[in-house]
Amino acid sequence: MPPTLTRIGLATLALASATVFAQNLPYGAPIRLEIAQKVAQAAAAEMRAKHLELTIAIVDSGGNLVYLERANQAPIGTVDAAIGKARAANGIKAPTKAIEEQILNHNKINLLAVPGAFPVEGGVLLVANNQIIGAIGASGAMPADDGAVANAGAKSLQP
Repeated sequence: MPPTLTRIGLATLALASATVFAQNLPYGAPIRLEIAQKVAQAAAAEMRAKHLELTIAIVDSGGNLVYLERANQAPIGTVDAAIGKARAANGIKAPTKAIEEQILNHNKINLLAVPGAFPVEGGVLLVANNQIIGAIGASGAMPADDGAVANAGAKSLQP
């Protein structure tokens, strides 16, 4: 578990719907660069289809940055946000949208104090062979668009 996420924060997040969490999935071997690039290409294709300018970050199963791509006009601040979303999704074994929903829909305002918990849609797990190999984060548009781009990347790993 990344050191920035506390066990208390994870326990709080575990109260969310079981369908959005992968708590029972183990971490697998870290995503390889060529796979990260494939994921990023799929995400970038969705970004272009939506006429967006985003930053896409991919971290491995240990939360380490493996790949980063920033569109020419993506704001500079989106770099840290994309990395943060990817690390948070990997650390909690759930999409960052789950953190957002817990705060907005279940009054779990205490989650804002959990270090590393990024409560904005756009961070999604990368799963292969029923193991978490990393996560993708997208930032630079409205949260739903960031999420759509990240999900497009994650879906590229599925058969």
